[in-house]
Amino acid sequence: MTVWAVTGGTGLVGRFIVEDLLAAGEEVVVLSRTRLPDPPFSRPVEVRPVLLDRAAETDVSGVDCLVHCAFDHLPGRYRGGEGGDPAGFRARNVEGSLLLFQTARAAGVRAAVFLSSRAVYGAYPPGTLLREDLPARPDTLYGAAKLEVEEGLAAMAGPDFAAASLRATGVFGAGPGQKWAGLFADHLAGQAVTPRVATELHGADLAAAVRLVAGRSGVWNASDLLLDRRDLLAAVNAATGRDLPLPARADAALVSAMDCARLRALGWAPRGAERLQDELPAMLGAAAARA
Repeated sequence: MTVWAVTGGTGLVGRFIVEDLLAAGEEVVVLSRTRLPDPPFSRPVEVRPVLLDRAAETDVSGVDCLVHCAFDHLPGRYRGGEGGDPAGFRARNVEGSLLLFQTARAAGVRAAVFLSSRAVYGAYPPGTLLREDLPARPDTLYGAAKLEVEEGLAAMAGPDFAAASLRATGVFGAGPGQKWAGLFADHLAGQAVTPRVATELHGADLAAAVRLVAGRSGVWNASDLLLDRRDLLAAVNAATGRDLPLPARADAALVSAMDCARLRALGWAPRGAERLQDELPAMLGAAAARA
């Protein structure tokens, strides 16, 4: 049995990863910056403290693989999540993350997986197919921070320490903090919704990718659906028996899709469309509770 440590394990993304590991029969340690008297997981997990500005103090003893999902930012904001403190943002998220990986390697952890972002690619021309071999050119501090951690982690890779980074797109799925609660609430209230099409990935499919790349070194894209809000909200109308106005269809040609051939070559087979259909009622319930 592999012992996994997961930072950010109580967040929307981290919970999918923790639950996937528990379902696979693995032992999980959740590294949390807050006390968890009643950890919200399907099976008991050990909880240890972690603070990115004191990462060297993190206890990763007995851990085989570290999955780093935590990222310090303003609530609900990734790009622009530094607010008025870019220096502190970088210190916590770049220096703190790299120190966490160094601490893990020194403690005998054999592998690390970093949750990076498609934001490392920056503003390539619309319609560019984003491949891992394209030069990264982030145009936000968020993207630059993710890239700097990627590069620092890659420099630590060696025979005794595997270093993997997953460049994930936007993650959706039912659960606390699910990303479309506000969008659904606005639509069901009859408010106009801005047209948009974007790449999306279900949290369970990201969790599957984590297990596939763990123990390997390199960078992998992780994306699945190219989803138009018009289609998403049409599904909401059908699920609720409503006939509310839909936004115009956005121009999919203006979106840069992600090439995930490298991850699929490892056996990755995302099921985002199926999962969205299955979980839409639960996601709508969260929107109703918010309204």
